[in-house]
Amino acid sequence: MADDKRDESLRKAALDYHEFPKPGKLEIRATKPLANGRDLARAYSPGVAEACLEIKNDPSTASRYTSRGNLVAVVTNGTAVLGLGNIGAAASKPVMEGKAVLFKKFANIDCFDIEVNETDPEKLADIVCALEPTFGAINLEDIKAPDCFIVEKLCRERMNIPVFHDDQHGTAIVVGAAATNALRVAGKKIEDIKVVSTGGGAAGIACLNMLLKLGLKRENVWLCDIAGLVYEGRTEEMTAQKAEYAQKSDLRTLDDVIDGADLFLGLSGPGVLTADMVKKMTKQPIIFALANPTPEIMPDAVKKVAPDAIIATGRSDYPNQVNNVLCFPFIFRGALDVGASEINDEMQIACIEGIAALARATTSAEAAAAYQDERMTFGAEYLIPKPFDPRLMGVVASAVARAAMESGVAARPMADLDAYKQSLDQSVFKSALLMRPVFHAASQAERRIAFAEGEDERVLRAAQAMIEETTDMPILVGRPEVIAMRAERAGLKIRPGIDFEIVNPENDSRYRQYWQSYHKLMERRGVTPDLAKAIMRTNTTAICAIMVHEGHADSMICGTFGQYLWHLNYIEQILGTKELHPVGALSLMILEDGPLFIADTHVHTEPTPAQIAETVCATARHIRRFGIDPNIALCSHSEFGNLNCMTGRHMREAIAILDSEPRDFIYEGEMHIDSALTPDLRERSFPNSRLEGPANALVFAIADASSGVRNILKAKGGGLEVGPILMGMGNRAHIVTPSITSRGLLNMSAIAGTPVTHYG
Repeated sequence: MADDKRDESLRKAALDYHEFPKPGKLEIRATKPLANGRDLARAYSPGVAEACLEIKNDPSTASRYTSRGNLVAVVTNGTAVLGLGNIGAAASKPVMEGKAVLFKKFANIDCFDIEVNETDPEKLADIVCALEPTFGAINLEDIKAPDCFIVEKLCRERMNIPVFHDDQHGTAIVVGAAATNALRVAGKKIEDIKVVSTGGGAAGIACLNMLLKLGLKRENVWLCDIAGLVYEGRTEEMTAQKAEYAQKSDLRTLDDVIDGADLFLGLSGPGVLTADMVKKMTKQPIIFALANPTPEIMPDAVKKVAPDAIIATGRSDYPNQVNNVLCFPFIFRGALDVGASEINDEMQIACIEGIAALARATTSAEAAAAYQDERMTFGAEYLIPKPFDPRLMGVVASAVARAAMESGVAARPMADLDAYKQSLDQSVFKSALLMRPVFHAASQAERRIAFAEGEDERVLRAAQAMIEETTDMPILVGRPEVIAMRAERAGLKIRPGIDFEIVNPENDSRYRQYWQSYHKLMERRGVTPDLAKAIMRTNTTAICAIMVHEGHADSMICGTFGQYLWHLNYIEQILGTKELHPVGALSLMILEDGPLFIADTHVHTEPTPAQIAETVCATARHIRRFGIDPNIALCSHSEFGNLNCMTGRHMREAIAILDSEPRDFIYEGEMHIDSALTPDLRERSFPNSRLEGPANALVFAIADASSGVRNILKAKGGGLEVGPILMGMGNRAHIVTPSITSRGLLNMSAIAGTPVTHYG
């Protein structure tokens, strides 16, 4: 009964996510102003006629005057939806909307999802082809085999824009990249290996076709499906695509053909490959068990019989996740940007080479900036990049664009591909996926994150997400029965003592150790033993801080209720040292046009010039955690010395302190906010400014100003806050604000989950 209630609660939560605050996951926004009669006359009649006539005279100009050049259609008939099967066109719409969201978020490609009630592949192809004037490219999705082969073939032959069936070719490209690097690690050549594959569907056949293009010999491929080996003369469960891999053999089962195989490629179902079969493979076997959610064989089972095996799965909780998102946003990005008429073999192979090379390029500048203090070493457990690697956009899309140009299918070739790649790299850091490098950094260590307000439902939901999305372990401070009750009420699957640790203030075996430790720290500051005992029973922030102090947690998060400075007082008492002290609070605001950092929003109400300078230095360190070069403006009511106000004087003194030593980041001040964010305006006031373009961080002389700007950006600017990040404490403690969401807490757990470095 309890499980039924949890399942129903999760179901309702998922439905609410899709329904509120407005139905669906997509909307259309205007890209041009429409504020007056002049705008209306340009957007519609009579001005729109000029654009229409230009396109009539030269159809290629549609990419200049309309959104067509950045518009993709995701088209399906819902006959083979991943994990759901043939659910029909209408029921597939949430999935297609989700695919459209990935296009937008990962590659800033606009996308319409189109669900079609047509199961005849030739008629479906007719419908898709008729859409060509609207779109710059077509992504076919979740169409059953063998119909998908027919639809794609017809569309590719008849359309002059890219047509790409992601279920086939996206999977094939990522498998090709993983196989390229796996063979390199194993010291084998693709033309020499024996491949055994399970699954004769669209993805499986496409993967084999791609491996042939990379040099695999057809006679070395042994394809098995639900009916066993695909052999010459077989009639059961056969298609024309499978028949191309039919072997002339008396062998009939997977167990028969696996002997001596170098690579197992599984796109079938759970439990297909056994440990005994793995034993029959060659030394250092390559096993791609890609069935989801349960692979053909679990990696742990492989390692028991073949410790040297090179393994990839479709899961995110094991190394080498084969995920189509490594490919499809970026291959379309490159194809659209050069006006490609198709996505040909050369472009797909370029995509493979780009992804594979990226995994090997562990010392690239992009990786160093995005994953500072991280180790990404090419080898058996790092064959392909992570889906959230910020280098993918620049590397893959530019490689695809180059291949399109060199193969002669680019209608709009680029003169400077290096500049194009740089623009792609920069665009990544302006997206809402800004937290990706931080999550990746956190995933490299299993850290224990203690939450002071463990009974808060937002904390419980964040703990659930941590377990699902990270390697960190949540520790919740609170009463076990309350936590269990609220987790069940919220429909969460996490359970105390199984998925996370609980520290019960009312009854914990370490209570004596904790109050004595706190008393020792505070006995000369008026804290008696009785007071120490009371605090360790009632003050969850102090309890968390003592846990970190005693090494029972690596970092702590508090502040979902209460006042910031109240929490800060106990953190500073317990965790403050000569080296570690609160420097300032840094808020990252993710805005429509990119990130903006604001400091100090909470720690110092009226900081001294020395404290301002220290805040600036700490801000620069933390900005780099996100793979961004600091460009910091010191803001005040005065601008470059034009007023003798307090904020102006303090900022000028802070600048003098910063100028007294060499700095490895850009800063400038004192100035108005509009000058910081508008280079043209700043140029008129102070043409010799050190800032380059708009500032990406604003440091203020009083907390009223910084906090006010932060709140205005949240309330009126649509800004999403990450933080506040408590600087100066070596990542051992962070204090959030009561308005934080569960997702905000998850973001903070990722920040706290990064091993202690110079980012204090």
